[in-house]
Amino acid sequence: MALSQGSKPLRVYKETTQLLRLGILGKEPPWYQVVASVPPSTILIRTTPVEFNLLPQDGPDTIGKNVKKSKRFFRPRNIQYPEDDLRKKFFADHPWELARPRILVEDGGNDSLNYDWSKLQQPGRALDGESVIQRQMWLMEEENGNLSQSAAYDLARKEFYRLRMRSDIERRIAAEEARSVGAFFGKTHLQVGLELEEKALLAWKVKAQEAVARRQQRIEAMANPGSIDTEVGDEDGTTDSPSLASVPEARTSPAEPSNSQGL
Repeated sequence: MALSQGSKPLRVYKETTQLLRLGILGKEPPWYQVVASVPPSTILIRTTPVEFNLLPQDGPDTIGKNVKKSKRFFRPRNIQYPEDDLRKKFFADHPWELARPRILVEDGGNDSLNYDWSKLQQPGRALDGESVIQRQMWLMEEENGNLSQSAAYDLARKEFYRLRMRSDIERRIAAEEARSVGAFFGKTHLQVGLELEEKALLAWKVKAQEAVARRQQRIEAMANPGSIDTEVGDEDGTTDSPSLASVPEARTSPAEPSNSQGL
């Protein structure tokens, strides 16, 4: 049975009841008793919540009158967690930590609860900014509430710096030991970047020299317009152009022997 446009959900139950009474339907649908006990709502839009910020002198008659609805009524609420402010502070002070590779796969939403944050370094977990944040949260909550947010941040940050310097020293020592036994490492990212920068600077230098030379030629041409023609003539070995009288003689002299032979 199809519903017409604009029909109410409760009308389905009434029409089904009428069809059962007339014998058109042989048995009740599975949803019939459920709809009878819990009727569907006929309002298909969300209602405005009750305003609780009224003044004490306002009576019940004033509720709903001259109340402006918020433009953000149909938008979801902004969910704020305590760690959000701590993350904003840490990554504002350490923006390059976002460039480090991170593992985004999680077993669940509360993976941080599976670790003991009484220490910053956790087995099986890479040291990153989230470790500092969870360590700061633990210091603020577990240390009898004596540490403020800034004090806990300073303590967790110092532990983070100490572990990072230790890992850098271990990596440098491992590289030196590998070189001592004959290992060969390629160019570092810094060396590759410097080489690319040198190539770009050399190419720019050549283009800049060509542009300066062309500009200098234009300036000289505008300053001495006749100097270019005279210089070209001197290089060819000709000083002056031939006179008009000599041109016919040069043309007729080769033809005289041929005429004499013909006669």
